[in-house]
Amino acid sequence: MHRIFQERPEILGPVFGVLGVPFAAKATVDAVTTDVTEARPLERRVDTVLRIGPSDGEDFLLAIESQSGKNKEKAASWAYYVAYLQSKFGLPVLLVVVCQDRATAKWAVGPFDCGTRGWTAQRTYPLVAGPDNLPVITDARTASKNLALSVLSAVAHASGPQGSAILKAIARAVQELHQTDPVTAGYFAEFLDITLGNSPAGDQWRKDMSFVSYFPGRGTVRETAYLEGKAEGKAEGEAKGILSVLEVRGIPVPESVRERITTCIDLGQMDAWLQRSRTVERVEDLFTEDLEVPPSTPGQG
Repeated sequence: MHRIFQERPEILGPVFGVLGVPFAAKATVDAVTTDVTEARPLERRVDTVLRIGPSDGEDFLLAIESQSGKNKEKAASWAYYVAYLQSKFGLPVLLVVVCQDRATAKWAVGPFDCGTRGWTAQRTYPLVAGPDNLPVITDARTASKNLALSVLSAVAHASGPQGSAILKAIARAVQELHQTDPVTAGYFAEFLDITLGNSPAGDQWRKDMSFVSYFPGRGTVRETAYLEGKAEGKAEGEAKGILSVLEVRGIPVPESVRERITTCIDLGQMDAWLQRSRTVERVEDLFTEDLEVPPSTPGQG
């Protein structure tokens, strides 16, 4: 959920609005390294870090975390992220936590204290976006006006009673957007396909998309990548689909891997990579099952 802030920064204004925090109408947004690892071998990474340059004030850093459940260790991690980023960049830091359920959102607001013997040394106050403050958008026209916020709303309310209505509105908005901006329409369609996964909401999304002209057939990411790339060659379409899914999921793709994918002409192999791209944690895992079967020796069955 956090990647939509990095890839579609137009969502920042509306989300800050529901959080009750002022946000300039004009601002620069730049991705910042998410690595907050110390010199000692202890790796820490924030989900997304953005540097915001508002037109009406000083720059600040925005650390964004996607949280699917309560985790007592996050209290210390979040405090560390804020302190580290402020120290490293010399800028004020805000922490936004995006949640999909009310229980997690209620817990995530904190505050989280560090102290003892009646004294608080540090206190962390996350800003939390979740089902209680992200709007329920069930009108296709409203969804079209702010598709990024609508998509985030769909994820937050996916398991709620209005989740299906939100997805139907977005499906219609995506269909209309595809007429003028197929790249953006494809991004949001794939984002929901991947983020909702095999949940009931994910099944509902793919069902809804199967009835619009944007996606032929069932409208899955794999099928769309294959069919839309048909005019450029089936293999090229498959490669485009693989790289697109990896990009949406936030998995880095080195140039050597990109070349291996784009130069492959084995459609069966490409299809296997495309299926794996939806679940792998590292790009190297795409190729873990590509092992050659050794030829049998004479006399063996």
